[in-house]
Amino acid sequence: MSARYEELKGLKNLGQKYAYGDREVMLYAYGIGLGADPMDENELAFVNEGTFTPRPLKVVPTFASVAAWGSGPGEMNLNRVMVVDGERDITFHQPLPVAANITADSSVLEVYDKGKDKGVVISHQTVLKNEKGEKLATLVASRFARGDGGFGGPNLTQPDPHKIPSRAPDKTIDIVSRPDQALVYRLCGDRNPLHSDPEFARKAGFPRPILHGMCTYGITCRGVLQTYADYDASAFRQHVARFSSPVFPGETVTMDLWKDGNTISFEAKVKSRGVTVIKNGKTVLG
Repeated sequence: MSARYEELKGLKNLGQKYAYGDREVMLYAYGIGLGADPMDENELAFVNEGTFTPRPLKVVPTFASVAAWGSGPGEMNLNRVMVVDGERDITFHQPLPVAANITADSSVLEVYDKGKDKGVVISHQTVLKNEKGEKLATLVASRFARGDGGFGGPNLTQPDPHKIPSRAPDKTIDIVSRPDQALVYRLCGDRNPLHSDPEFARKAGFPRPILHGMCTYGITCRGVLQTYADYDASAFRQHVARFSSPVFPGETVTMDLWKDGNTISFEAKVKSRGVTVIKNGKTVLG
């Protein structure tokens, strides 16, 4: 086995400590677009704790993706310019509290070497735990390093993605993103200038800054929340999506959804440009 494969496969970082409060919870919810209508009580429950009649503040399930922002298995020494997000798969073990001290245990699951000049896909997971050591959420991420690969790793095949039903969607909804949405979402942790600096975006090949892929991921969670989950964050057991194209802030994201028992399949597109931005989406409710 190649030394580079063993180096990546062996990366592990346990006991990383983080803390968050209601401010971070509400900022994330606002960052994915909840609260645009200040009279919508369903959405206000995620972005406003200051109520005349007290009620619990709700936590968007995919807040788990930023609750321990910066955690990871360790330095992978990849060509960062050529690295893109491939997929997110979050399993929710219990509802996230409004405020918590948490630990994050991160490790590399597998390395899929596609060959020289074809890149490598690295799958890694982070397990979030509360102060009692109980699991809150398990996050699995796949990153595609287009500038790496060909170092002699084993010839492995990635698991097949979730299959979208062949029938017409059971529901289709439009979610409008704000022109300034990336500027808000970046305050949740991802300060990559690709999402905020027009000059940087142009040098990366885009006409203007793009929305974070993980913001689009959160938008799809919001779409399931408002349709089949009846705004019940505790109903989420899993949320999976593959990133296929970026969204520009201000665009309308159209979600197609299919319901089969407790499984919600979904895809998302930007009709104005004729592009699919999320593929092979799956939410499991329970």
